[in-house]
Amino acid sequence: MVKDLAKWAKDKGVKYFMISYTDLFGGQRAKLVPAQAINDMAVDGAGFAGFATWLDLTPAHPDMMAVPDPEAVIQLPWRREVAWVPANCVMEEKPLAQAPRNVLRRLVDEAAKEGLRVKTGVEPEFFLLTPEGDQISDPWDTAEKPCYDQQAVMRRYDVIAEVCDYMLELGWEAYQNDHEDAIGQFEMNWKYDDVLATADKHSFFKFMLKSVAEKHGLRATFMPKPFKGLTGSGCHAHISVWSLDGKTNAFADDSKELGLSDQGRHFLGGIMKHASALAAICNPTVNSYKRINAPRTSSGATWAPNTVTWTGNNRTHMVRVPGPGRFELRLPDGAANPYLMQAIILAAGLDGVRTKADPGRRYDIDMYQQGHTVKGAPKLPLNLLDALREYDKDKTLKAMMGEEFSSAYLKLKNQEWNSFVSHFSRWEHENTLDV
Repeated sequence: MVKDLAKWAKDKGVKYFMISYTDLFGGQRAKLVPAQAINDMAVDGAGFAGFATWLDLTPAHPDMMAVPDPEAVIQLPWRREVAWVPANCVMEEKPLAQAPRNVLRRLVDEAAKEGLRVKTGVEPEFFLLTPEGDQISDPWDTAEKPCYDQQAVMRRYDVIAEVCDYMLELGWEAYQNDHEDAIGQFEMNWKYDDVLATADKHSFFKFMLKSVAEKHGLRATFMPKPFKGLTGSGCHAHISVWSLDGKTNAFADDSKELGLSDQGRHFLGGIMKHASALAAICNPTVNSYKRINAPRTSSGATWAPNTVTWTGNNRTHMVRVPGPGRFELRLPDGAANPYLMQAIILAAGLDGVRTKADPGRRYDIDMYQQGHTVKGAPKLPLNLLDALREYDKDKTLKAMMGEEFSSAYLKLKNQEWNSFVSHFSRWEHENTLDV
């Protein structure tokens, strides 16, 4: 556990630190600080003009200070003289309530008060493209069913193996990598961890993958649906809750349905209860709704949900319980903010535990073939505006995420929606010119 960043830098040969924070839109912002100055920054933080990034601040606000968390520092494996360290945003000596890492940290403390330690694993999917971002980088990657394609993953071995080597070096316990269901699409997996650690790793993974891809002349994107007709990029979350000492899985009970304890069912009940509002965070872009409401893709399935249902080991539902003591939320996509995604899972689940929420009926049908037979289960929002309205209506979830955060997020995301709808598209000309 690192306490003295300057000493750690000297021991590791680190010359510079990237003091980094993530804004409301998932943008990663940083200042490059020489190691000689890091101890001052560790106390006072690096100064930022918050208005210059996606936070609900004005040019008149005082400096926002990003105070590095030394326990989460990571030496860049591909450029060892540099270290990345996530920061907690402070303004006038108080935590900035709307900052995503602060939202998550507060909810971790809330869970601890309930005697709960939430652990998650994420499954980020991404595309490797040409530098311009308009084409798949591998011209031979053309199969109708490309998932797990052996040759295709080996043609991108240099990028995938380099990133996996780095994860192993960092002690993340990486365990598998594969070509995913769309041409040009991949997924890399590492071991689950406490929610804050997972969010930090997820954030660093995106930075690392993009950096390594650029080094190889490629462009990595986590855009939910970069190509029409191809499977979109999800970021499924596997969720379990443990005792505070991390030794007992509170979700596991072999005597219960699917091995999920009563507490696990209540946590799941919270996810189901708040699902439509969750979409505003788990599916945070206009493009996100091209994935969760997509028609059948070229591979034969979207692998994304469009209805609020849960099941056993069945990938066609929003939530599946693949084994005892955990469940998988398949709603989030590649654009999800690593910190807000974990925070909203915590908030919804905690409310479920507190209210003893019932997840409702379990469905074991193929939703892609028989989804039309399901009666009473809500459909997920059709677009970002609908999702924002659902979040705004969900007073409980807004309060748990924090009123300052919720107000800031809704304000900026509604501005984003208004910008989108004011844009003139080719579709309008093609369908309206001759009216």
